[in-house]
Amino acid sequence: MVNSNELKSRIFGIRDTKKITDAMYMISSAKMRRAVRDLEKTTPYFEALAEKTGDLFHFIPQIENRYFRVTVPEEIPHLNHGILLITSDKGFAGAYNEEAIRVCEEYMTRHPKTTVFIIGEYGRQYFASQKKDFVQEFHYCALHPQLADARKICTELLEYYDDGRLDEINIIYTDYIGAKPGVCKKVTLLPLEKTHFYKENKNTRYIEKEFLPSPDEVLNGIVPSYLMGFIYGCLVESFCSEQQARMIAMKSASDNAEKMLIELQTQYNQIRQAAITNEMVEITASVKALNRIRGKHKAGDKRNE
Repeated sequence: MVNSNELKSRIFGIRDTKKITDAMYMISSAKMRRAVRDLEKTTPYFEALAEKTGDLFHFIPQIENRYFRVTVPEEIPHLNHGILLITSDKGFAGAYNEEAIRVCEEYMTRHPKTTVFIIGEYGRQYFASQKKDFVQEFHYCALHPQLADARKICTELLEYYDDGRLDEINIIYTDYIGAKPGVCKKVTLLPLEKTHFYKENKNTRYIEKEFLPSPDEVLNGIVPSYLMGFIYGCLVESFCSEQQARMIAMKSASDNAEKMLIELQTQYNQIRQAAITNEMVEITASVKALNRIRGKHKAGDKRNE
């Protein structure tokens, strides 16, 4: 049977753990709010860039550019695929990392010729432990996404695509949807689809324009900036989803700790109450025994008289 000292030690231990989970909840909440503010500052620029790219196709609808395709072809297994997988740098985030890795592994099963680029130490450690190949020199952390990091990531991916080492590049990230757990998504980065940019607006009158040095060169200059913004958005969305998942996990851990504390405190009080009752019973029995002894002594003294 558990004694009171053991229960007291467990209660103190759980209280200390609850303090840690509460602190991690507050830290994740602060990180998420800061990341959302950073994303809101840059989103208007990249949204406008995507809109202007769509406007270009009103003037150059027939242009063929290596970064675009008109329709989505049937998936061809012999293509060289690339995956940009975004995970976290540490655990304690529920199923956040496991879901992203599961989607990546399913994609790799369908496309054996897949080059994996991993962001986040959790994903790198997992792939290393499973002895699965990934680009070792591609080493970026998931903590505090920066636009500069997105620019470097975009540059490296474009090198693989421009050199012909990859025919298609996808990104797996977790979309942030507020208070609810994020949704893991797979989106094609390259080649892009014109339909994602082209928007018919009957109220807009388009005037013929001339592109220097050529429409193709203009698109070649716009696409890297657009991809950089999209990757940055995915990094921030995933970071916010990670913090949200960690907040949910820490809230659940704190609630469970609170329930355990109530149960242990009840057990501790019962044991203490039983111990006090036993002491009172022993004291009462001792008093009665002393009274009986005193009574015998008094009776003996009277007989002696």
